[in-house]
Amino acid sequence: MSVLSEPIVRRKLSDEVFLRLRALIETGELKAGDEMPSERALMERFGVGRPAIREAMQAMAGKGLVEISHGERAKVLQVTARSIFRQVDLPAKLMLAGSSDSLEYLKSARIFFERGMVREAAATATPKQIADLRARLGKQSENLGNSEAFIDADMEFHQYIAQISGNPIFAAVSEAMLGWLKAYHAEMLIWTGGENYTLAEHEEIISAIEKGDPDLAEQAMIKHLERSRALYASGNSTA
Repeated sequence: MSVLSEPIVRRKLSDEVFLRLRALIETGELKAGDEMPSERALMERFGVGRPAIREAMQAMAGKGLVEISHGERAKVLQVTARSIFRQVDLPAKLMLAGSSDSLEYLKSARIFFERGMVREAAATATPKQIADLRARLGKQSENLGNSEAFIDADMEFHQYIAQISGNPIFAAVSEAMLGWLKAYHAEMLIWTGGENYTLAEHEEIISAIEKGDPDLAEQAMIKHLERSRALYASGNSTA
């Protein structure tokens, strides 16, 4: 069926307003940081009532396009890789909570992803980035015995490896995957007495990155994450 022969779908007023508000951003009439026009101005511009404007604005906020603060005009947000992943955060967590298969897929995806990230880090890391990575390991070591802080430092370590690439999409993917694992499977990240193994494996990863050896770095990461994966299977892990 061609587009010309498809039935015309009547949209809700708020849906039409949403499309027009989105167009204001897409065309550059409104830019990141700009305040949205007042409700009254939008009502006059589009010839609709306040409910349609408010519903459309809520939809804009729900998609991460604007930020609504009580008593202030909504502001246009800068769309980033991080903000995009935040929009799928809740559905991702619900998917993981309702399906053990999804968790297995996520673990596999994480290993595949981090293998590439550590290779990139070994090929491109500067002395300062290596020092920053080692500082994160030091922070993790300082939090031995404090499970929550130790896990947070662990996540920072892995996220920073992705950040070394300089690619904000890689950094956002790393943050999202680790956040999903922590949020719905915190029982798998509890303090288990294996922290010293984790610290030693992290040191091996840093040493391989410092040597500029992608193959060695990848092997160290696989060893680390496969041990972690085995512990996930038994319900305990620190990675």
